Amino acid sequence: MPSISFPGLASGLDTAAMVDALMEVQAIPRILLQQKADDRGVIVSNLQALNSQLQTLTTRAGDLTSATALAAFTSTASSDAVSVTARPGAQASSLDVVVDRVAKAHTVVSAGYAQWPTEPATLTIVDGAGELHEITAQGTSLTEIAAAINDAGVPVTATTVRGGTDANGDPIYRLQLVANSTGAASAFQVFRGTAAEVTAGTATDLATEAGAAVTQQGQDAAIRLYAGTAAEQTITSARNTFTDLLPDVDVTVRTAQAEPVSLSVTVDTAASAKTVKTFIDEISAVLNRIDTGSKATVAEGETTVLGVYTGDSTVRGLRNALANAVIAPIDGVSPSSIGISVDRYGELTFDEEAFADAMAADPARVEAFFAGIAGRVEEVGTTYSDRYEGFLTTRITGQQSEVRSLDRQIESMDVRLEKRRATLEAQFLRMETMMAQWNAQSTYLSQQIASLPTYSKGNES
Repeated sequence: MPSISFPGLASGLDTAAMVDALMEVQAIPRILLQQKADDRGVIVSNLQALNSQLQTLTTRAGDLTSATALAAFTSTASSDAVSVTARPGAQASSLDVVVDRVAKAHTVVSAGYAQWPTEPATLTIVDGAGELHEITAQGTSLTEIAAAINDAGVPVTATTVRGGTDANGDPIYRLQLVANSTGAASAFQVFRGTAAEVTAGTATDLATEAGAAVTQQGQDAAIRLYAGTAAEQTITSARNTFTDLLPDVDVTVRTAQAEPVSLSVTVDTAASAKTVKTFIDEISAVLNRIDTGSKATVAEGETTVLGVYTGDSTVRGLRNALANAVIAPIDGVSPSSIGISVDRYGELTFDEEAFADAMAADPARVEAFFAGIAGRVEEVGTTYSDRYEGFLTTRITGQQSEVRSLDRQIESMDVRLEKRRATLEAQFLRMETMMAQWNAQSTYLSQQIASLPTYSKGNES
C-alpha cells in the first residue's frame, strides 16, 4: 500500500512548500541550460529554413545556367489544322505549308463470325517489315482470339465488334485489328493459318474474304513547302508531327488543308522577362530573410532583443556572397545593362523595360550574361548549402551538436535534482518523525506531572 504522509503535521511547518522552494533554487542552473538549449533550437530551426530556401534557389540557378534558359517564343498557325511548338534553341521564323494528308494507322476488319471457322484458331500477322507472327488462341471465340493477339506483343491491337446475328440467332462478331503506329510502314496483313502456310501461299488473307476489308490504309502525313513555286517540296512523316521542321520547332498536322497555313515563331520577351524577375525575386527573398533575422530590436523597457542571425559570420558571409553574385560586373559590364540593379534601400530590382531593350538589341548577349549570373548564384549556393561540406550545413550540424550536448547535461541534471528532492524529503520526514516523538514525550510528561497529588500547608501533618 502507498504510504500516507501529512507534511508539517508535527512541526506545523509546510515542509512540502519548503522542499519546493529549495528545489527551485537548486534548479536555477537547469533552467538556464534549458533556456540556452531552447535558444539554440530556435537558431537551428531558422538556419535549416534558410538552408532549405537556399537549396531551392541553387537548383533554380542551375536550371538557368543554360545559354537558352531565357529562350521563349510565341508560336502561332493561321489554321487549327496545324499546331506549332517551339523549344529552347528555336529562332524567330515564319513558313507557309500545305497539308496534303495526315498520318493514319492501318486497319483491317474481318468478316463476321459466331465462332472461328477453324480449330485450333491460328492466325499469322505479317507486319510492315515482313516479319511473321504466328498466334494460336486457347478457344475459338473472337474474344479469345483478340486476347491472344493482344498478349502476343505484335504491333497490332485487336478488338471485337458486334456484327448482328446469324441464321440461328447467335451473335456475330467481327475482328478489328489496328496498327499500333501510324504511317505507311504500319501496314500489315493478317492470315488465317500458320506461318508455314503463309509462306507456302495456302493461308487465307482475312481482308479478302466476303464482308471483310482494309478499312484504313496506313499512310504517312505529307506537307508541301513553298507550294506553287519552283522550290516546292513535299515532306512526309510516319507521325502527324514533323520534328524540327524549323530549328527546334515541331509542327503537328491535324487535318488536310488545301489552302496554305502560315506558321510563325516570334521571340516572347515578356516570358523571358518573367523568368528573370522570378529569379531575382527568389534571391531577394533569401536576402530579406537574412536581413530580417539579423536585426536587433529594442523592446519595452529598452531591452535589446537580438535576431536569430545577429552576429552569425556564416550567414553574413552568405549574404555578401549572394549579393555580389548578382550585382558584380561580368567582364566589366554591369548587370544593370540588362535591368538588374540595387536601389537606394539596398533592395534588388529588375527593370523590365531595360531588359526588353537589351533583348531587342542583342538577345544572345543577354542570354549569355544572365546565364553567367545564374552560374555565380549556383556556385555560392553550392558552397554554402552542399549537404556534406556546405558552410551553412556545417554551421547547422555544429549547432545541433551543441543542442544535443545541452540536452544530455539537462538529463543528467534532472537525475541529480530528483535525487536531491528525495534527500530533502527524507530529511524533513526524519525531522517530522523526531518532532512527533518529542511531542509525544512532552505530552506524556505533562500528563504525568498533572497526575501527581498536590498538597497545601494546612494539610501538612
